[in-house]
Amino acid sequence: MRTRLAIRIHSFLERRFPERRVFLKSDSDTRFIRLRSETQLVAVAGITLFVAWTIVATAIVLMDTIGAGNFRELAKRDQQTYRDQQTYRERLNAISAERDNRAEEALAAQERFNAALTQISMMQSELLASETRRRELETGIEVIQSTLRDTMRERDTARKSLAQLKADTRDENTAHAAMASASAQMDMLAGVLSDTAEERDRIMADARDAIGQRDELELELQLMDERNSQIFRQLEEAVTVSVTPLDKMFRNAGMPPERILEQVRRGYNGQGGPLSPLAMSTRGEEPTAEALRANSILAKLDQLNLYRLAAQQAPFATPVNLGQVRQSSGFGYRRDPKTGGRRLHKGSDFAGSTGTDIFATADGVVTHAGWQSGYGRLVTIRHAFGIETKYAHNSKLRVKVGQRVSRGDHIADMGNTGRSTGTHLHYEVRVNGQPVNPMIYIKAARNVF
Repeated sequence: MRTRLAIRIHSFLERRFPERRVFLKSDSDTRFIRLRSETQLVAVAGITLFVAWTIVATAIVLMDTIGAGNFRELAKRDQQTYRDQQTYRERLNAISAERDNRAEEALAAQERFNAALTQISMMQSELLASETRRRELETGIEVIQSTLRDTMRERDTARKSLAQLKADTRDENTAHAAMASASAQMDMLAGVLSDTAEERDRIMADARDAIGQRDELELELQLMDERNSQIFRQLEEAVTVSVTPLDKMFRNAGMPPERILEQVRRGYNGQGGPLSPLAMSTRGEEPTAEALRANSILAKLDQLNLYRLAAQQAPFATPVNLGQVRQSSGFGYRRDPKTGGRRLHKGSDFAGSTGTDIFATADGVVTHAGWQSGYGRLVTIRHAFGIETKYAHNSKLRVKVGQRVSRGDHIADMGNTGRSTGTHLHYEVRVNGQPVNPMIYIKAARNVF
């Protein structure tokens, strides 16, 4: 059997690799090398193996080169991301400090404004009192002038009577008595006139002093109005600078500010209290321009307070310290790391070391804290506006169901539980039960917090 098999193999090789001879000719001799079928087969096999090995080695070298390039590019990108995160945190701290300074300036300006209003009220009272006194002095002057005119008429009448007495009286004694009586009356009238003139001069001097005080009060009121106008401008600028970024943040996150603020106003829990409009008059008069301006500023401050409450209840913060992790996968369709199929990834993944702190991204109530298939150890928090956040694959949970948490509270430690290929946090944001991209909220809050 082996002989027949050998013969058949040899015949097959003869058909594929017929015997060849290689002649080597010299000046004196001619020789040849006989290449049998088996020899040719071995040579072809060796050459094939050598070429295959060369191709494989080249492919390995190319893959290593490409992998090294990708690794360097990834390292550069991670370094750039870390630098961007550092810049973001520094900018965030600077903006927070500036926001606090603006708030302190607004409070100080409001205190100065209240003090100015009190001082204006006092000055208005003094001005009214001065005006009343001036009118009383004018009335007194008119009375004195009227009395002076009556006295002068009486003096003229007495002089005419004296002249008549001189003409009609022949008796010298009677004339002397009349002269003495007339002289006494003249002295009395002169004294009355002198006193009246002194009183008039004194009243005129008081009137001039009152007019001078009125002018000083009017000048001081004008300066006070200018200072108040400057305070109003500073307050308006501070409020605008504070409200505009918050309004833009909510709009970028797809949350209409009008609807959000209305919901916050309806569910207002009394912390702080809305600012009440100023009432500049108690007599039912129309409000002044300053009152309208002040009420506009107070309305904006109330809006700023509502924005602050709404921002605390929406997931604008990051669930991890970005300087300690990197984003390994985003929201959207991707290749499933387990099955290899195309599948919707409903959140964002942040890779880091085991035990990395995980924080709540907004105020809310814990509705789940335990194991859930696929998610591993999971924390679910319900927030306002129909928003819910999920924190999956944790190694340790630090909250319980029903517990109320605030933004920045430590709620879990990063791990590799559940359907996971490595240590990371799977972070989800759901609005009315539908998953949305968490980075919409995180990016919207950049340069604000």
